[in-house]
Amino acid sequence: MITIIFWVANELLSLYRWAVIIAAVLSLLVAFGVLDTRNRIVWTIGDFFYRITEPALRPIRNALPDLGGIDISPIILLVLIYVAQMLLGRIYGALMFGNMQGLLF
Repeated sequence: MITIIFWVANELLSLYRWAVIIAAVLSLLVAFGVLDTRNRIVWTIGDFFYRITEPALRPIRNALPDLGGIDISPIILLVLIYVAQMLLGRIYGALMFGNMQGLLF
């Protein structure tokens, strides 16, 4: 049962990581004029990814200093997701295999 919980949590983090990557690429394509948001499908997809990623990106953007037109908050969020996945793996290893040393380092 615990294995399933950790697997689902890891997969959700992986899906969210891909959502952040897609949202960042979509934002760049719209900013450079490759995609037109007047197209209903493009707008719907962009709005979906904005609504999914913005609650996690907004606190990071508020904490960062103003860098002009450069937004590095998706990169920071991807690093945080990676750290969360590593921590999740270490906690799983500690619970399942009794590997407490791996949890401390």
